[in-house]
Amino acid sequence: MTEMTPLAQRLADVDARIGEAARANGRDPGDLTRIVVTKFHPASLVRELHELGVRDMGENRQQELSGKAVEVADLRDLRWHFIGQAQTNKARAIRRAASAVHSVDRARLVDALDAAAEPGDDPLDVLVQVNLTDDAGRGGAEPDQLVPLAERIVAAATLRLRGVMAVAPLDEPAGPAFERLAGLAERVRAVAPEARWISAGMTGDFAEAIACGATHLRIGSAITGPRPVRA
Repeated sequence: MTEMTPLAQRLADVDARIGEAARANGRDPGDLTRIVVTKFHPASLVRELHELGVRDMGENRQQELSGKAVEVADLRDLRWHFIGQAQTNKARAIRRAASAVHSVDRARLVDALDAAAEPGDDPLDVLVQVNLTDDAGRGGAEPDQLVPLAERIVAAATLRLRGVMAVAPLDEPAGPAFERLAGLAERVRAVAPEARWISAGMTGDFAEAIACGATHLRIGSAITGPRPVRA
């Protein structure tokens, strides 16, 4: 029997934990999408993950997303998820590389992503990022902005509203925060009933996110290992 590589072992361990958390909450693990965040890691790691069956990758910096997408452009079935704060002047570059943008938090970004479409482009999957804290400096729209933002996305000709995304606050348990997110997701579904994605949960809190209905998990170092030190 061939011994598993450390990367393969970490991936298998995380997938086992995802499966346990799903079943503990009466959910089918097959209904969950595990996104591997490859921040700061080289494109060679993306190729290794692809060989292990990973098809959903995440990045939170436009330059890194664009660079890696070019380097592994031959992997036709790869799906890139942009999960970081997006600048409007980077909308075209993000749209060229990403299959989904999880961090739409303002009307100007909606308009920029829509305007960045080229003739023949497929609709871009987007999620509304919600700020679950009282800190306006954190990324995400305030809860009272969700419905107007969702309506603007639905009205955009080249965007497809998929659901909501959030990062758990640092100063409270993740569970109650994700419960609030599940309630806010219902507001978005009142605008677009098909927008059922809930992107929540990272390495330290994905079990809590699964318990609260998360459909997309953004997991980095638990799978990829420690991030390389940037020069």
